[in-house]
Amino acid sequence: MKLDSFVHGKWAGPGEPAAEIHSAVTGDVVAVATRSDIDMREVLAYGRAIGGNNLRQMTFHQRAGLLKKLADYLTQHKDRLYKLSFQAGCTRTDAMIDVDGGIGTLFVYASKGRRELPNTKFLLDGDIEGLSKGGTFAGQHVVTSLRGVAVHINAFNFPCWGMLEKLAPALLAGVPVVTKPATVTSYVAYELMRMIVESGALPEGALQLIVGSTGDLFDHLTCQDVVSFTGSADTSQKLQRHPVIAREAVRFVAERDSLNAAILAPDAGPGSPEFDLFVKEVAKEMTVKAGQKCTAIRRAFAPAAHLDAVITALRERLAKVTIGNPENDKVRMGPLVGLGQRSDVLAHVAKLRTEAELVAGDPDNFALVDADAKRGAFVPPLLLHCAKPLAATAVHEIEAFGPVCTVMGYDDLEQAVALANRGGGSLVASVYTHDVPTATELAFGIGSFHGRIAIIDRSCATEHTGHGSPMPQMVHGGPGRAGGGEELGGVRSLHHYMQRTALQGSPAMLTGLTGRWSKGSPVFDGELHPFRYHYEDLEIGRSFFSKPRQITLDDIEHFAHFTGDTFYAHMDEEATKGHPFFPGRVAHGYLLLSFAAGLFVDPDYGPVLANYGLDSLRFVKPVQPGESIEVRLTAKQKTPRNKQYGEVRWDVEITTGTGETAATYELLTMNAMRT
Repeated sequence: MKLDSFVHGKWAGPGEPAAEIHSAVTGDVVAVATRSDIDMREVLAYGRAIGGNNLRQMTFHQRAGLLKKLADYLTQHKDRLYKLSFQAGCTRTDAMIDVDGGIGTLFVYASKGRRELPNTKFLLDGDIEGLSKGGTFAGQHVVTSLRGVAVHINAFNFPCWGMLEKLAPALLAGVPVVTKPATVTSYVAYELMRMIVESGALPEGALQLIVGSTGDLFDHLTCQDVVSFTGSADTSQKLQRHPVIAREAVRFVAERDSLNAAILAPDAGPGSPEFDLFVKEVAKEMTVKAGQKCTAIRRAFAPAAHLDAVITALRERLAKVTIGNPENDKVRMGPLVGLGQRSDVLAHVAKLRTEAELVAGDPDNFALVDADAKRGAFVPPLLLHCAKPLAATAVHEIEAFGPVCTVMGYDDLEQAVALANRGGGSLVASVYTHDVPTATELAFGIGSFHGRIAIIDRSCATEHTGHGSPMPQMVHGGPGRAGGGEELGGVRSLHHYMQRTALQGSPAMLTGLTGRWSKGSPVFDGELHPFRYHYEDLEIGRSFFSKPRQITLDDIEHFAHFTGDTFYAHMDEEATKGHPFFPGRVAHGYLLLSFAAGLFVDPDYGPVLANYGLDSLRFVKPVQPGESIEVRLTAKQKTPRNKQYGEVRWDVEITTGTGETAATYELLTMNAMRT
């Protein structure tokens, strides 16, 4: 395979050979990265002008549709990626994590975009804020797409997942992407890019691929661009120190080295389900992807009393792992990504062995299945034991990015917390306990040093997603040496690619700008009830003002007996004497809601298809027998859902006869489209 870049909406064409890429299994050349004469300034300009414009013209729901279409296409053709992944040392299980995990992330963001985001091109952040005494000047925060490009620099270990997990939130946010895969596995990312182009799912300019060097790309970044990096701490620091990054305040999201921890709690002794889960998870994280995961367990902590049992159980489990050619069905762990990576891992293991003893595995003597140890980048699972973790430094600072883990003992929970935090900031830690107070002490003791904490016990044993599996719904990132960045986390991740802006003006102006009505904005009352308007014809601010209805004592007592809600505040005058909230017997809050519906509902068949809920309900003032209530119903916000109907959010206020607010809430209806 000759790998070329995809820029300006087309393949650049293979240029001069730049680097040979070798199979992790056989050492044979499987691809050649080529060097093309690419103008990086033009790549960025094309992305901003063409890709950005195309994406910003779409709503969040339309962008979510792109992700769904792309995920469907990749699902149908993913075997092409499996085949190539074998050459990178992946077993089929490893490839599933990379390929299916990436496609699954697209599906999740497509779903979240439809369910959790409005069918608009911008987001509203919070409620309107009053900024003047008379209510004529207010503020509203909005969130809009950046007008730049997202530059994604990915690591070698997940050429598919790494690309897609960054791509999904960026495109959903409306920002085009320039993606740069790590060269050693770029042939897998290249094939993925070919499939994306074939799918026709993305608009022109939404995604460009750079194979090989990025050249002077960083020199042309602006404050509207974002860099998202996954890789080593050294490279991350070099990029963050780039003068343009500092001068332009370019957003930089980093996910880098991480000495992740697993903690076995004192209650989880040998024979307990939690002990078995701990051993299973440590062994799995050492061997899946041959330990080449940024989330893999590098340090395993156990109570001193359980340490020998932990080492024995791990040694027995790791001895059963078959190593060799990942295409062989008997193999459970393939090689590292290349000979260079093997040399790097073994060098780091040598440094760790100055403080720790090798208790399982021998890098110089291990069995292979259907493979040649001299040609492939094979390393067996290597388990070390550090007897003096408090005095050690290397085990808390050196990450051997392979099938390597160091086991350490601790005396009490305070010491376990201190040791886990010695990693200086990690992506993930896992805790194995069935005792809630223990879990509480550990989770909140290490929380500020870790981006994610998985608490695993017998209750979730059959369904937990694992220590090392970042889920699209949850934040992926960590403080300190882990980079200080965040990826994923559902719709939270869109904010990396968007700008929050405070708009200030009159309520009427803010309503016009944002499409969301607020108090102080004009209301429109007319002959037609607001429920008689089809979705397209309903104006924001269209209102209905009801006639008054008196609340009687008979109403309250009938409602109480009919519903069974005979709470003393509604039924016992004596019990309410001296009450801090109730001046006497009062109407049920839900009676007010029911009567309010009777006051504003238009009963005849019409454009309102369904009432499907209410939000932000507050009972502000109690209503006593003899008082009357009135209702104002105002169209607050509209969100199209499909070609048949859209969602209407109504602002509802129940007031007393004296004009005081008794209750407020937002009613949600589905209204038919006129067409």
